[in-house]
Amino acid sequence: MNAQSGEQKMQWAIRHMPILSGIAEQFEQEQPFAGLNVVIALHLEAKTANLAYVMQRGGAHVAITASNPITTQDDVAEALAARGVTVFAKRGETAAEYKEYFDRVLATQPNLLIDDGGDLVNAVHFSHPELLPAIIGACEETTTGVIRDRALARSGNLAFPVIGVNEGLCKHLFDNRFGTGQSAWDGILRTTNLNIAGKVVVVAGYGWVGRGVALRARGLGAQVIVTEVDPIKAVEAHMDGYQVMPMLEAAPLGEFFVTCTGDTRVITAPHFNAMKDGAILCNAGHFDVEVDVHCLQDHDPEHHEVRHGIEEYAWNDKRLYVLGEGRLVNLACADGHPVEIMDLTFALQALSAEYLVNHRESLPHELIGVPEAIDDMASRAFLDSRRLRIDALTDEQKAYLGSY
Repeated sequence: MNAQSGEQKMQWAIRHMPILSGIAEQFEQEQPFAGLNVVIALHLEAKTANLAYVMQRGGAHVAITASNPITTQDDVAEALAARGVTVFAKRGETAAEYKEYFDRVLATQPNLLIDDGGDLVNAVHFSHPELLPAIIGACEETTTGVIRDRALARSGNLAFPVIGVNEGLCKHLFDNRFGTGQSAWDGILRTTNLNIAGKVVVVAGYGWVGRGVALRARGLGAQVIVTEVDPIKAVEAHMDGYQVMPMLEAAPLGEFFVTCTGDTRVITAPHFNAMKDGAILCNAGHFDVEVDVHCLQDHDPEHHEVRHGIEEYAWNDKRLYVLGEGRLVNLACADGHPVEIMDLTFALQALSAEYLVNHRESLPHELIGVPEAIDDMASRAFLDSRRLRIDALTDEQKAYLGSY
């Protein structure tokens, strides 16, 4: 790995990120982050590196660490460091190194946080409260992080505003569904080199991520079973043409299992007991807690890697396989979301960070949504980049809609 190959990856990505490129030009002229320290915790690969560089072009001093210990691309980290961004990340960090890098990145005295999973926000509140007075706000990338930040706000302890970028329409409607839907299967296919057509795929959770994963599985020719705890989502999955049942009933039927819930212990020992020999398990949620990998490790301390990214576990008289250590399969086993999808998402991140700075005196210390104007700006820029046009309401139509 070297900085040159990382730079090539960044250049390829930005070539397909016209929205972020336009924002970079605007930021370079206006310098909205001049004199500010921005700290980022995201999966450190080419698309994320371009976001960090865009913030730097806007005048910020940028420091970045990884939000997951096995998703960093070392050559990209080197390339980003060569561009003057402070980087604390490497692929395969130990738990101690992961914590150390968080401490070191926060030692840069952040004014803005761009977070993935709520780890930065929680770290400054509970481990480094001395940093709180200088922080203008944060932007959160994921469902898991939004849940954690909302809990902090509900308790009355959130010390600055957080924009839930994941709640933006241009994020969860496209990133979670089309981004994870495609990239999760990219990771599975790269890692296993197995055929999906005709196989039984069990998708745990039918939120936006689960919808995307199920849709792509069906497109690959799989028979899809959805498991849910929410009756509304279960009805939706049924109406979309999938089988719906509890995980314990799905366990003996599935050949591939993909967790998409953002919760913990979704697949555990009773499910392992019921599974077929050779079942393949992976996770498309944020943390490595949805598949109970610790249970498998305790049951088979001699587990071993049978192919890059695939661990084999003996479970009684059968073998079960876990991809990417049960971490995010789209990043642990592939390159993450498609570039064009992250162009939209990171446009929201950059513009939301600018919004926090411009409105720093008026925003409440709460979890707030992406401003409608930012969603609108990003979606229109996306359409423009593809030379797509849409209609506009006439004055008569506006008056009619406003008459109700």
